[in-house]
Amino acid sequence: MNRGECERLIADYLRWLKEGLRASEAEGSCRIATPFLDRHNDEIEIYAEKRNGGFLLTDDGYTLSDLASSGMTFGTEKRKAHLTAILNGFGVRQEAEELQVHATPQDFPQKKHNLVQAMLAVNDMFVMGEEHVLSLFKEDVARFLEENHIPVFPDFKLSGRSGFDHKFDFGLPKTRRHPQRVIQAINQLTKDQALSFAFAVADVRAVRAEKLVAYTFVNDVEHPPSEDNLAAMKAYEIEPMMWSRRNESATLLNGG
Repeated sequence: MNRGECERLIADYLRWLKEGLRASEAEGSCRIATPFLDRHNDEIEIYAEKRNGGFLLTDDGYTLSDLASSGMTFGTEKRKAHLTAILNGFGVRQEAEELQVHATPQDFPQKKHNLVQAMLAVNDMFVMGEEHVLSLFKEDVARFLEENHIPVFPDFKLSGRSGFDHKFDFGLPKTRRHPQRVIQAINQLTKDQALSFAFAVADVRAVRAEKLVAYTFVNDVEHPPSEDNLAAMKAYEIEPMMWSRRNESATLLNGG
Protein backbone atom coordinates (compact mmCIF):
# COMPACT_ATOMS: atom_id res chain seq x y z
CA MET A 1 0.00 0.00 0.00
CA ASN A 2 1.54 3.33 -1.06
CA ARG A 3 1.28 6.69 0.70
CA GLY A 4 -1.52 7.89 -1.56
CA GLU A 5 -3.63 4.83 -0.72
CA CYS A 6 -2.99 5.37 2.99
CA GLU A 7 -4.10 8.99 2.72
CA ARG A 8 -7.26 7.99 0.83
CA LEU A 9 -8.10 5.52 3.61
CA ILE A 10 -7.67 8.28 6.18
CA ALA A 11 -9.90 10.64 4.16
CA ASP A 12 -12.55 7.93 3.74
CA TYR A 13 -12.44 7.08 7.44
CA LEU A 14 -12.75 10.71 8.54
CA ARG A 15 -15.63 11.25 6.10
CA TRP A 16 -17.40 8.15 7.47
CA LEU A 17 -16.75 9.38 11.01
CA LYS A 18 -18.08 12.87 10.28
CA GLU A 19 -21.19 11.56 8.51
CA GLY A 20 -21.93 9.24 11.46
CA LEU A 21 -21.57 11.87 14.18
CA ARG A 22 -24.73 13.56 15.41
CA ALA A 23 -25.13 16.01 18.29
CA SER A 24 -28.24 16.89 20.26
CA GLU A 25 -29.02 18.69 23.51
CA ALA A 26 -29.73 16.48 26.52
CA GLU A 27 -30.54 18.15 29.85
CA GLY A 28 -27.79 20.75 29.70
CA SER A 29 -25.30 18.38 28.07
CA CYS A 30 -24.48 17.64 24.47
CA ARG A 31 -25.26 14.06 23.43
CA ILE A 32 -22.89 12.88 20.69
CA ALA A 33 -23.91 9.78 18.75
CA THR A 34 -21.01 8.09 16.97
CA PRO A 35 -20.94 5.63 14.06
CA PHE A 36 -19.29 3.01 16.29
CA LEU A 37 -21.48 0.16 17.53
CA ASP A 38 -21.44 -1.67 20.84
CA ARG A 39 -21.88 -5.42 21.23
CA HIS A 40 -25.66 -5.02 20.79
CA ASN A 41 -25.15 -3.19 17.47
CA ASP A 42 -26.39 0.03 19.07
CA GLU A 43 -24.66 3.35 18.42
CA ILE A 44 -22.08 4.31 21.02
CA GLU A 45 -23.03 7.64 22.58
CA ILE A 46 -21.03 9.99 24.77
CA TYR A 47 -22.01 13.17 26.59
CA ALA A 48 -20.17 16.48 26.86
CA GLU A 49 -20.82 19.23 29.38
CA LYS A 50 -18.95 22.43 30.15
CA ARG A 51 -16.69 22.04 33.17
CA ASN A 52 -13.79 24.15 34.55
CA GLY A 53 -13.20 26.05 31.33
CA GLY A 54 -13.27 22.88 29.25
CA PHE A 55 -15.50 19.86 28.81
CA LEU A 56 -16.29 16.75 30.79
CA LEU A 57 -16.79 13.81 28.43
CA THR A 58 -18.59 10.76 29.82
CA ASP A 59 -20.37 7.59 28.76
CA ASP A 60 -23.00 8.34 31.45
CA GLY A 61 -22.35 4.94 33.02
CA TYR A 62 -23.58 2.96 30.02
CA THR A 63 -20.55 0.75 29.40
CA LEU A 64 -20.14 -0.75 32.87
CA SER A 65 -23.87 -0.96 33.61
CA ASP A 66 -24.42 -2.81 30.34
CA LEU A 67 -21.74 -5.35 31.24
CA ALA A 68 -23.18 -5.69 34.75
CA SER A 69 -26.60 -6.47 33.29
CA SER A 70 -24.98 -9.46 31.55
CA GLY A 71 -23.39 -10.67 34.78
CA MET A 72 -19.95 -9.20 34.03
CA THR A 73 -18.94 -7.24 37.12
CA PHE A 74 -15.69 -6.00 38.66
CA GLY A 75 -16.04 -7.32 42.18
CA THR A 76 -12.50 -8.63 42.59
CA GLU A 77 -9.19 -6.81 42.76
CA LYS A 78 -7.92 -8.67 39.69
CA ARG A 79 -10.90 -7.59 37.63
CA LYS A 80 -10.59 -3.99 38.85
CA ALA A 81 -6.91 -4.02 37.91
CA HIS A 82 -7.76 -5.26 34.40
CA LEU A 83 -10.27 -2.45 33.94
CA THR A 84 -7.92 0.19 35.31
CA ALA A 85 -5.12 -0.92 32.99
CA ILE A 86 -7.38 -0.59 29.97
CA LEU A 87 -8.62 2.86 30.98
CA ASN A 88 -5.16 4.15 31.87
CA GLY A 89 -3.96 3.21 28.41
CA PHE A 90 -6.43 5.70 26.93
CA GLY A 91 -6.11 8.35 29.63
CA VAL A 92 -9.68 7.68 30.77
CA ARG A 93 -10.77 7.45 34.41
CA GLN A 94 -13.65 5.75 36.20
CA GLU A 95 -15.86 7.88 38.43
CA ALA A 96 -18.51 5.72 40.14
CA GLU A 97 -19.92 3.79 37.17
CA GLU A 98 -19.00 6.37 34.54
CA LEU A 99 -16.05 6.41 32.17
CA GLN A 100 -14.84 10.02 31.97
CA VAL A 101 -12.15 12.24 30.54
CA HIS A 102 -11.65 16.02 30.77
CA ALA A 103 -10.98 17.90 27.54
CA THR A 104 -9.94 21.40 26.62
CA PRO A 105 -11.26 23.11 23.47
CA GLN A 106 -7.88 22.38 21.89
CA ASP A 107 -7.66 18.64 22.61
CA PHE A 108 -11.38 17.82 22.45
CA PRO A 109 -11.10 15.68 19.25
CA GLN A 110 -8.30 13.52 20.70
CA LYS A 111 -10.02 13.11 24.07
CA LYS A 112 -13.34 12.20 22.41
CA HIS A 113 -11.46 9.66 20.29
CA ASN A 114 -9.79 8.24 23.42
CA LEU A 115 -13.10 7.85 25.28
CA VAL A 116 -14.79 6.05 22.39
CA GLN A 117 -11.81 3.75 21.91
CA ALA A 118 -11.78 3.00 25.65
CA MET A 119 -15.49 2.09 25.54
CA LEU A 120 -14.84 -0.27 22.62
CA ALA A 121 -11.87 -1.82 24.44
CA VAL A 122 -13.81 -2.40 27.67
CA ASN A 123 -16.56 -4.09 25.67
CA ASP A 124 -14.02 -6.31 23.94
CA MET A 125 -11.51 -7.00 26.70
CA PHE A 126 -12.76 -10.29 28.10
CA VAL A 127 -14.56 -13.55 27.53
CA MET A 128 -16.71 -14.66 30.41
CA GLY A 129 -19.33 -17.33 31.07
CA GLU A 130 -21.24 -18.17 34.22
CA GLU A 131 -18.93 -21.12 34.87
CA HIS A 132 -15.73 -19.29 34.03
CA VAL A 133 -13.55 -16.69 35.69
CA LEU A 134 -12.62 -13.53 33.85
CA SER A 135 -10.27 -14.20 30.94
CA LEU A 136 -8.58 -11.20 29.40
CA PHE A 137 -7.65 -11.99 25.81
CA LYS A 138 -4.96 -9.34 25.71
CA GLU A 139 -3.41 -10.94 28.80
CA ASP A 140 -3.48 -14.33 27.08
CA VAL A 141 -1.68 -12.83 24.09
CA ALA A 142 0.90 -11.16 26.35
CA ARG A 143 1.56 -14.47 28.09
CA PHE A 144 1.98 -16.24 24.74
CA LEU A 145 4.49 -13.64 23.54
CA GLU A 146 6.46 -13.89 26.77
CA GLU A 147 6.51 -17.70 26.72
CA ASN A 148 7.85 -17.61 23.17
CA HIS A 149 10.55 -15.03 24.04
CA ILE A 150 9.12 -12.42 21.68
CA PRO A 151 10.24 -8.97 22.90
CA VAL A 152 7.45 -6.38 22.80
CA PHE A 153 6.53 -2.97 24.17
CA PRO A 154 3.04 -3.08 25.72
CA ASP A 155 0.55 -0.25 25.07
CA PHE A 156 2.66 1.15 22.26
CA LYS A 157 1.65 4.64 21.06
CA LEU A 158 2.32 6.16 17.64
CA SER A 159 1.06 9.39 16.08
CA GLY A 160 -0.68 9.63 12.71
CA ARG A 161 -1.22 12.16 9.96
CA SER A 162 -4.66 13.02 11.36
CA GLY A 163 -3.01 14.31 14.54
CA PHE A 164 -4.48 11.47 16.61
CA ASP A 165 -2.31 9.31 18.83
CA HIS A 166 -3.04 5.61 18.38
CA LYS A 167 -2.41 2.98 21.05
CA PHE A 168 -1.46 -0.49 19.88
CA ASP A 169 -1.49 -3.42 22.30
CA PHE A 170 2.09 -4.40 21.49
CA GLY A 171 4.99 -2.94 19.54
CA LEU A 172 7.94 -4.97 18.26
CA PRO A 173 11.28 -3.22 17.81
CA LYS A 174 12.96 -2.88 14.46
CA THR A 175 15.66 -5.49 13.78
CA ARG A 176 18.08 -6.18 10.96
CA ARG A 177 15.57 -8.60 9.45
CA HIS A 178 12.29 -6.86 10.24
CA PRO A 179 10.87 -3.31 10.26
CA GLN A 180 8.97 -2.01 13.26
CA ARG A 181 5.80 -4.02 13.87
CA VAL A 182 2.61 -3.61 15.88
CA ILE A 183 0.14 -6.22 17.17
CA GLN A 184 -3.46 -5.76 18.24
CA ALA A 185 -5.33 -8.37 20.30
CA ILE A 186 -8.97 -8.44 19.18
CA ASN A 187 -11.30 -10.65 21.13
CA GLN A 188 -14.26 -10.30 18.76
CA LEU A 189 -13.50 -8.99 15.28
CA THR A 190 -16.39 -6.75 14.25
CA LYS A 191 -16.63 -4.41 11.28
CA ASP A 192 -15.98 -1.44 13.60
CA GLN A 193 -12.93 -3.11 15.13
CA ALA A 194 -11.53 -3.91 11.68
CA LEU A 195 -12.15 -0.39 10.39
CA SER A 196 -10.79 1.31 13.51
CA PHE A 197 -7.57 -0.70 13.47
CA ALA A 198 -7.13 -0.27 9.70
CA PHE A 199 -7.48 3.50 10.09
CA ALA A 200 -4.97 3.61 12.96
CA VAL A 201 -2.38 1.65 10.97
CA ALA A 202 -2.89 3.64 7.76
CA ASP A 203 -2.82 6.94 9.67
CA VAL A 204 0.56 6.07 11.19
CA ARG A 205 1.95 4.69 7.92
CA ALA A 206 1.07 7.96 6.16
CA VAL A 207 3.64 9.94 8.19
CA ARG A 208 6.43 7.36 8.34
CA ALA A 209 9.33 7.08 5.96
CA GLU A 210 10.03 3.54 7.13
CA LYS A 211 7.72 0.55 6.75
CA LEU A 212 5.33 -0.44 9.54
CA VAL A 213 4.04 -4.02 9.61
CA ALA A 214 0.77 -4.74 11.40
CA TYR A 215 -0.65 -7.97 12.80
CA THR A 216 -3.70 -8.79 14.84
CA PHE A 217 -4.43 -11.83 16.98
CA VAL A 218 -8.10 -12.74 16.52
CA ASN A 219 -9.88 -14.87 19.10
CA ASP A 220 -11.43 -17.31 16.64
CA VAL A 221 -11.84 -19.90 19.43
CA GLU A 222 -14.60 -17.95 21.20
CA HIS A 223 -15.75 -15.69 18.35
CA PRO A 224 -15.15 -17.04 14.81
CA PRO A 225 -14.63 -13.98 12.60
CA SER A 226 -16.48 -13.38 9.37
CA GLU A 227 -14.57 -13.73 6.11
CA ASP A 228 -15.61 -10.18 5.15
CA ASN A 229 -13.97 -8.69 8.25
CA LEU A 230 -10.81 -10.74 7.72
CA ALA A 231 -10.71 -9.67 4.09
CA ALA A 232 -11.06 -6.03 5.15
CA MET A 233 -7.96 -6.35 7.35
CA LYS A 234 -5.95 -8.00 4.59
CA ALA A 235 -7.01 -5.33 2.09
CA TYR A 236 -5.09 -2.79 4.19
CA GLU A 237 -2.04 -5.04 4.58
CA ILE A 238 -2.85 -6.13 8.12
CA GLU A 239 -2.15 -9.81 8.74
CA PRO A 240 -4.80 -11.54 10.89
CA MET A 241 -3.37 -14.36 13.02
CA MET A 242 -5.87 -16.87 14.35
CA TRP A 243 -5.56 -17.63 18.06
CA SER A 244 -6.35 -21.29 17.42
CA ARG A 245 -3.19 -21.46 15.27
CA ARG A 246 -1.05 -19.12 17.38
CA ASN A 247 1.91 -21.50 17.53
CA GLU A 248 2.33 -21.06 13.79
CA SER A 249 2.82 -17.34 14.41
CA ALA A 250 5.60 -17.67 16.98
CA THR A 251 8.34 -18.24 14.40
CA LEU A 252 7.16 -15.32 12.27
CA LEU A 253 7.04 -12.91 15.20
CA ASN A 254 10.31 -14.09 16.68
CA GLY A 255 12.27 -13.25 13.57
CA GLY A 256 11.83 -16.42 11.54
